[in-house]
Amino acid sequence: MTTPDPDGLLAEQLLRLSRRLHRSQQRQLTSAGIAITPAQSRLLRVLAHYEEAPRMADLAARLEVVPRAVTSLVDGLEAGDRVRRAPDPGNRRVIRIELTDTGRATLRALRDARRAAAEDILSPLTAEQRDAFGGLLSALVDGPGPPC
Repeated sequence: MTTPDPDGLLAEQLLRLSRRLHRSQQRQLTSAGIAITPAQSRLLRVLAHYEEAPRMADLAARLEVVPRAVTSLVDGLEAGDRVRRAPDPGNRRVIRIELTDTGRATLRALRDARRAAAEDILSPLTAEQRDAFGGLLSALVDGPGPPC
């Protein structure tokens, strides 16, 4: 007879919760008429944190992917008018990636979809349970170890 593995059970529950959150967010985006891949939404979120438009190499390093992957993501986002390529004013050989108004609107829709998905998932919890859960999540996210 094997003994239960509480860490394995927790890992499975976290994975299931993450998938449920993702599916709920995708339903929210679909109902809002926004077609965007998870990788594209991640690039938009990263792009929004730059004070000045970054180079593709900066984005690749920040996303920890090869530059070619960023090129494909930017191509798709540019086709949807969410980003634009712009020459660097100091070095015209360098291309920078800028958010467009459509990209900013998409970011707002992504935030709204995340909030709605979280509300959907957290709805069975009381206010006290939500506070406790939030504290536990903060301890896990902000705890020791390499940042995510």
